Amino acid sequence: MRIRLLSKLLMTCLVSLTFQELAVAQPARIIIARHAEKLDPYALCEMGTQRSQALAEQYLGRGASQSLFGVKSPDAIFAIGLHPIETSTPTAQSWGMPVTAYTVLPTKGEKGRAGDALENQRTQQAEHDHIAKAKLEQEFPGEKVTLRQLLHLDQIAGVPDTWPNTTYDYFWIIDYAAGNPVPIKFQMVRQVFAPPFEDLPVNNWGEPEPSHVAAGCLK
Repeated sequence: MRIRLLSKLLMTCLVSLTFQELAVAQPARIIIARHAEKLDPYALCEMGTQRSQALAEQYLGRGASQSLFGVKSPDAIFAIGLHPIETSTPTAQSWGMPVTAYTVLPTKGEKGRAGDALENQRTQQAEHDHIAKAKLEQEFPGEKVTLRQLLHLDQIAGVPDTWPNTTYDYFWIIDYAAGNPVPIKFQMVRQVFAPPFEDLPVNNWGEPEPSHVAAGCLK
């Protein structure tokens, strides 16, 4: 089974292959995680750094206690932007793998639609930009600008059209059958951490999660 790990932020994220590449080497499973909590446009906050370590030790890294991969490594780890790169680094290091980065640097003047267009381009190149954001899809009609669209998740039931700003603690797990670009299975799995990471915020999908703000992190 081929497995691709895609870690991602709501607006910028970890990613996988280009859509054209998928036609040749379609993965059997893709795992998407939002990047961890951030301090500023360039770095994770302390809570986010802890989450990146917890993801590696308990879910995504080599020997993880609740591994989503088992003993086999993911085929690739992709990231769009600085926060996803930082989030995925502990996992990649545990497997001795590189992170394939599609960099979008925060730049003054590249805000709003212009900034979104730049991320859209990098998302399309990496088969991922924003995970799911209904407003963005409406602003760019006729384009595939979110992972939800690029991975054909908009063609199956039960997939949210937006990833909430306050939600960090979920995985999207997507399974494909050979030769079929439309997923055959979609799961949302909540991250629940054991010691020493038990104090990381946990909330249900879309519910308020003010702990990261109290800890000095941005949403």
